[in-house]
Amino acid sequence: MSQENRRQQAARDHLWMHFTRLSSAADHEVPVIVRGEGAYIWDDRGRRYLDGLAGLFVVQAGHGRAELAEAAATQAADLAFFPIWSYAHPTAIDLAERIASYAPGDLNRVFFSSGGGEAVETAWKLAKNYFKLVGKPMKHKVISRAVAYHGTTHGALSITGLPPLKQQFEPLVPSTFRVPNTNLYRAPVHGDDPEAFGLWAAEQIRVAIEAEGPDTVAAVFLEPVQNAGGCFPPPPGYFQRVREICDEHDVLLVSDEVICAFGRLGHMFGAERYGYQPDMITCAKGLTSGYSPLGATIISDRIAEPFLHGDASFAHGYTFGGHPVSCAVALANLDLFEREGLNQHVLDTEGDFRRVLDGLRDLPIVGDVRGDGFFYGIELVKDQATKETFDAEESERLLRGFLSTALFDAGLYCRADDRGDPVIQLAPPLVAGQEQFDEIEQILRSVLTEAWSRI
Repeated sequence: MSQENRRQQAARDHLWMHFTRLSSAADHEVPVIVRGEGAYIWDDRGRRYLDGLAGLFVVQAGHGRAELAEAAATQAADLAFFPIWSYAHPTAIDLAERIASYAPGDLNRVFFSSGGGEAVETAWKLAKNYFKLVGKPMKHKVISRAVAYHGTTHGALSITGLPPLKQQFEPLVPSTFRVPNTNLYRAPVHGDDPEAFGLWAAEQIRVAIEAEGPDTVAAVFLEPVQNAGGCFPPPPGYFQRVREICDEHDVLLVSDEVICAFGRLGHMFGAERYGYQPDMITCAKGLTSGYSPLGATIISDRIAEPFLHGDASFAHGYTFGGHPVSCAVALANLDLFEREGLNQHVLDTEGDFRRVLDGLRDLPIVGDVRGDGFFYGIELVKDQATKETFDAEESERLLRGFLSTALFDAGLYCRADDRGDPVIQLAPPLVAGQEQFDEIEQILRSVLTEAWSRI
């Protein structure tokens, strides 16, 4: 048996892949990715694919960056591990200072975790702890948006607005509530007026806070561009009104930027792009470009202040939070960002990317193209004129029965998703350019044309 075939069998027998139907391996090979370079990846059979999802919205700097691997090796040789439980080490200190220098406003404290879900968990626990310390112990509830994904730990999953992801794990943590998202394409009101729709959507947060009682609501969790459902950017004025509502009711605004931070939208943080000031930012993924796991919750001075006195302590932490090697990789990654101007590259070329994707609107299956930066969703429909979507059985056949495999076989790794209406999501590494944009368009055009012929 060849090594490739042996690994295939071992994958079927021993590897529990995440968010994957294990039955799918019974009659299909498990894709085994062995290396990457720039915007491309290769499998164990030598086939090349364009990485249209940056791994999982992660590999901002592109694959194969030797300097990031070297930073990890150098740090591991000096200090491979030490916790930041009452101790510190140089890379955690330096990275916290660096992140604070980028963060907007008074977000000056950085709490490290292993990844994004842990960062969200941290933010919720900290919000509840903060309000207890300032004499408002009833404030513990969280508002988030419909179809939004915030993580898989019990707390983060409770904040998540995707019922199919939650049902098999219930009961979850109580006291979380959903409001409408900013899907302008399917806006229930003001669909022809983005600003009016944005203000309406923001007002639904006020309605939810007042319905639950402002003295019980601790935080609102929002992504700058909502990922699940297919990239919903904020309408004009939306975040500004949300900020006002949160201030009126003393509710913390948490900007969940696990995907949107570190260049995905052309800025270090999405809050900068859309001009709002959060009380906390959660981030991960692009912080290290995926070369080592790391997450962070960035916290305002106001929230940190009660913990600076007496015996107050945030009784929370993670063994691998602030890992020395991960912090060293993050510092090298941020050096690379600055040296190569990755944020500016996204701002300079996002219009080219959008124009290429907008060109797909001539296909009858394409209903909407939306997003910002290097972060786009293409919604698929049965009828462009009426925006009729696919039912569950049709979506299953379209996405899992054809598109996911066909796109990969054609050389494009991306996501065909139906958490909400059926979409194709695209988020290439930030080093991508016109050549990759055109390649994405050509593959999508060919595969979507065939998909339409099968409907």
